[in-house]
Amino acid sequence: MQVQLHKNARTTPAVRAELQASTLPNSALARQYGISEPTVAKWRGRESTADASHRPKRLQTNLTPAQEAIVVELRKTLLLPLDDLLAVSREFISEAVSRSGLDRCLRRHGVSNLKALMPAEERPKDTEKKTFKDYEPGFVHVDIKYLPQMPDEASRQYLFVAIDRATRWVYVEILPTKSAKHAQAFLKHLIANAPFHITKVLTDNGKEFSDRFCATGQREPTGQHAFDKVCRRHGIDHRLTKPRRPQTNGMVERFNGRIAEVLQTTRFRSGEQLSETLHRYVRLYNQHIPQRALGHVAPIQALKQWYEKQPDLFVKRPNNLPGLDS
Repeated sequence: MQVQLHKNARTTPAVRAELQASTLPNSALARQYGISEPTVAKWRGRESTADASHRPKRLQTNLTPAQEAIVVELRKTLLLPLDDLLAVSREFISEAVSRSGLDRCLRRHGVSNLKALMPAEERPKDTEKKTFKDYEPGFVHVDIKYLPQMPDEASRQYLFVAIDRATRWVYVEILPTKSAKHAQAFLKHLIANAPFHITKVLTDNGKEFSDRFCATGQREPTGQHAFDKVCRRHGIDHRLTKPRRPQTNGMVERFNGRIAEVLQTTRFRSGEQLSETLHRYVRLYNQHIPQRALGHVAPIQALKQWYEKQPDLFVKRPNNLPGLDS
């Protein structure tokens, strides 16, 4: 059997066994074997002759076991890269967590390889990956997400979401209904809060956005819808997705998927707590979470880069905008 000893070991397993079997005093054994008395006492006090583990008995981590379990589940469920997971962990789990500590946590639990966690997707070899056409800031996708009804609410509310195609900057509002009145108000607030000139808005064909569908079926939009009037007043080109093709508005749908994960992993006691949580997440998304499509920078950094190149596209200098008004 091959024996592996610590590189600084002064004794062998055979010598340690002799020390444990001897009746001589520690001082005599120390002189006999040329070692110190504490070393003699250490091995005479042990039952085994093998080296003990040199790993620390207490892990240097700022996360409790319960918090580590949440981090691991977020990693497996959301498939977040390390930097994205770090931003989420600091915002919602522990402000003290470090990047290296989070990486060690993922390695301990066997979830450090993100590619291994991703489901295998078969894609035909002759199918090319489709991407969005490149646009300047100002092409905004708009959609609505249902929110769960809170215990202190008489009815459910709705999350109006807008995301800029070029910079992934997000603006949202929580409104009581998804009526044309509230869609119109949301667009006005979006125009007032966006740091850039909005030139195009893409929505689905819902009655809150368009009169494309009526009692007699599909028709050409009249342009008299309340949402269209606001667009026309501000020189915005209102575009509609193809009927029954939600993937046309896939960018905002993917962000709504992120919101859905937040809703599924958090227990809310009130509408106010729900609103505060969404506020923190949108701020986190806009200011801290790097986006692969943006060259691994956060939306706020993308806005600043565009401002340096083409300030004429903007109505104000982007400066860590929160992106939520509830």
